[in-house]
Amino acid sequence: MPVTDVVQRYRLDELQPVALAVAQDRAQRLARGHYENFSVASLLLPAALRPHFYSIYAYCRVSDDLADEMGTTADALTWLERWRGQLDALYAGQTTHWVFVALQPTIEQFAIPARPFERLLEAFVQDQTKTRYANFDEILGYCQGSANPVGELVLYLARAASPENIALSDDICTALQITNFWQDVARDWDKGRVYLPQDDMERFGVTEQQIAARAFSPQYADLLRFECERAHELYQRGAPLVDRLPRTFRRDVALFLAGGVSILRAIAAAGYDTLSTRPTLSRWGKLSLALRVLLGGQPWR
Repeated sequence: MPVTDVVQRYRLDELQPVALAVAQDRAQRLARGHYENFSVASLLLPAALRPHFYSIYAYCRVSDDLADEMGTTADALTWLERWRGQLDALYAGQTTHWVFVALQPTIEQFAIPARPFERLLEAFVQDQTKTRYANFDEILGYCQGSANPVGELVLYLARAASPENIALSDDICTALQITNFWQDVARDWDKGRVYLPQDDMERFGVTEQQIAARAFSPQYADLLRFECERAHELYQRGAPLVDRLPRTFRRDVALFLAGGVSILRAIAAAGYDTLSTRPTLSRWGKLSLALRVLLGGQPWR
């Protein structure tokens, strides 16, 4: 995608700060218009908390698109560095871009440190140059930046960012990230990235040529089953977080937890073939899952 498209979409060249109400409205429209599951989750929250979720989502969404949609590695690195400068300016009290105008009251009200935001950007920068992972430990290290900070930010909004809760949140967020990796093996290949651990691919007899050709095989099914079991274990390890949170946050975290486990089940139902298909939840499946969570069920078990 041309750089100008992303610049225009997010008004990256807008030099003057906008009013807080304008910035928050843009953040809300971005968050509620992009992913249905985020919209459903945010609607479960008290109205007073939603703008804070939207502001954090806007930061994450723009950061992700700067990494993935700028056309070239050089352009992505340039704009990610500029975005990092905007983050530094925010914490120095010099807010400019509308995303950071929306984010400023969230950071101030909930005393959120800069580090989770910085770790996200570091992961997006890493994505520009590192496209293969030798083993699962490297994948876990990547998730420390690409996924886990999001859960930590939510814990700050819940005023529940204890070390114990952060550890449980990390398990859930890492599981969500790698579930997405196993769901999107073919899509990631098209972007030049392979998140399947290289040592596991060798162990199960799966090659990059097979991924490129979308050549599903019993060996690939065995590899995906193994990786999905790892994700499932992480979900179960992190599940106690739900009951440790304030009541207003439990259903949201439960919904994301249940959604991730349901995607793993969809992958299994497809015979672990994520080369020729992308297993997802239907609209009815999402609604059914949300209803079960609202009724106090634990559909991740």
